[in-house]
Amino acid sequence: MSDVYDVIIIGGGPAGLTAAQYSARAGLRTLILDKSPYGGALAYASVIENYPGLKEPMAGKDLLNIFREQALRFGAVYKETKVIGVKLDQEIKDIYTMDETYQAKVVIIATGSLGRKTTIEGEAEFLGRGVSYCAICDSAFYRGKVVCVLGTSEEAIREAIYLTKFASKVFLISPIRLKEEIEALSNLEILEGYSALAIKGSDTVHTVILRDNKGEKREISLDGVFVYLQGNKPITDFLGDSLELSEDGCIKTNSSMETNVPGVFCAGDVSCTEIRQVVVAASHGCISALSAEQFISKRKKKKFDWHK
Repeated sequence: MSDVYDVIIIGGGPAGLTAAQYSARAGLRTLILDKSPYGGALAYASVIENYPGLKEPMAGKDLLNIFREQALRFGAVYKETKVIGVKLDQEIKDIYTMDETYQAKVVIIATGSLGRKTTIEGEAEFLGRGVSYCAICDSAFYRGKVVCVLGTSEEAIREAIYLTKFASKVFLISPIRLKEEIEALSNLEILEGYSALAIKGSDTVHTVILRDNKGEKREISLDGVFVYLQGNKPITDFLGDSLELSEDGCIKTNSSMETNVPGVFCAGDVSCTEIRQVVVAASHGCISALSAEQFISKRKKKKFDWHK
């Protein structure tokens, strides 16, 4: 178990990284826990041109890199890891990842809204029995076996490459831009122009049914399916029943981005916001960090600048 941070931020998108900038600059020991630097809505955006201050349009992942570099420059610590659970109903909060438990006085939830409801036949039925959403978590279970990865994002590509270290064969079901980069991997086969129709099996997964852009079907025998498809559902699965959610699954907050649990704040698309824009997420990150600093210092008013 690690020592206690002032602030742990779960999520490394514009909301989480802005929160990290403000909390670290305020002198708070700040840790960012991020599943992937290439995940999230901003990283998927091919062009951003309406964010204030940009002189020229840029790719979303390039803007995200600037956010991250700023947070690190102010002293925030960044760890690429998946949060699998939390315990928030205590003065010092526990955050559980696959390999370590972290503790903090304050937690800011900024996981975004790229979660999704199961949309492929058999996906929900075989979750945990051949269907997974995390290669780093489950790859060891597929050593020497055949798997496929469904997704079009850079994160899906990275996870497919990671799986080649364990599986005997990996199918990447994705129209992919980085084909030349991974052609040298002998156990990775790219199937372009296909989408998944169904996942079949008995006790565990046995096959996946695909359809190409001409409507023709193909069946592949395999042992596991890793799903990296986009959606717009708030990502709160790791929270259990720790926080109050709306009927739509977003985290309820007040104007200071405080949740119903003391010392827990929220920012960005995972909150109940109607407008999902980078600038709004960044503003939420700023407010949540200022509120976190006020909570830790036990002051009546927020402090807005720490420039010396």
